Amino acid sequence: MTSESKAAPRDADANQAPGESPAPSVVDRLADGLFQLVLSPFVEIGALFTVLWQTLVQAVRPPYRVRLLLASAEFIGVGSIFLVSLTAFFIGAVLSLQLVDGFRDFGAQSQTGAVVGLGMARELAPVFTALMVSSRAGSAITTELGSMRVSSQIDALVTMAVNPIQYLVVPRVLAGLVTVPILTLVFDVVGMFGAYLVGVHLMGLDPGVFMERMRWLVDWDDVRQGLIKAAIFGFTIALVACRQGFHASGGAAGVGQATNRSVVQNAIAILALDYVVTAVVIGQGL
Repeated sequence: MTSESKAAPRDADANQAPGESPAPSVVDRLADGLFQLVLSPFVEIGALFTVLWQTLVQAVRPPYRVRLLLASAEFIGVGSIFLVSLTAFFIGAVLSLQLVDGFRDFGAQSQTGAVVGLGMARELAPVFTALMVSSRAGSAITTELGSMRVSSQIDALVTMAVNPIQYLVVPRVLAGLVTVPILTLVFDVVGMFGAYLVGVHLMGLDPGVFMERMRWLVDWDDVRQGLIKAAIFGFTIALVACRQGFHASGGAAGVGQATNRSVVQNAIAILALDYVVTAVVIGQGL
């Protein structure tokens, strides 16, 4: 090895500023990225449970902001009625169309009303209602709170001795808990109307048989199971949306990223909680 090649590392070390750490290698960067990828879900869950605990504590403390609760309920519930109803109508219509076409192969088309009603009450109504509310209201909540965070409006509330969790998060979480079950009932009714319209008037089913089979198979326990799911979904949607917006950072780009995370996390949470609640209710699968 020549003296020039030996001197090269010394020259590189000489150019490095005193106290400056060497640049990380590709392996170090990959290891750091993998470490962050593994830990990020746990960090997110921890932050979510922190907001949950603060929300539960502030929900029982005065002052009780009823006006903010009603405004949040109007935004989440009343504002989502059209979207939920439109979704319910087409879900019920296409489900009835598919079931009649499939059941005719073995002469069971008379069971269409019962199967549609059971599927609506237990699964389709709470899950699709929650997904629609998350897409519309959840994303809007995240954007609103995120904009308040990056523009220092939340810091201004703290300066005025107003607890931001109690003022911003609690009304929205309680509104989600109350309004999503009501929207689920709307989904049930409109969805069954769409199924009845297609099954009876387009596919030629007997209207009396359609309704009687539905009343025979679907009972209050099925509807109650869907309402329990809807309440859990509504609480989760508002909590995740508030958490993402409340801790947004990085200006307008950060608010957009927080909104994207809110919608994705809510969709995953709805589907995962759907399985867990179903397994608990029926006592199997866990």
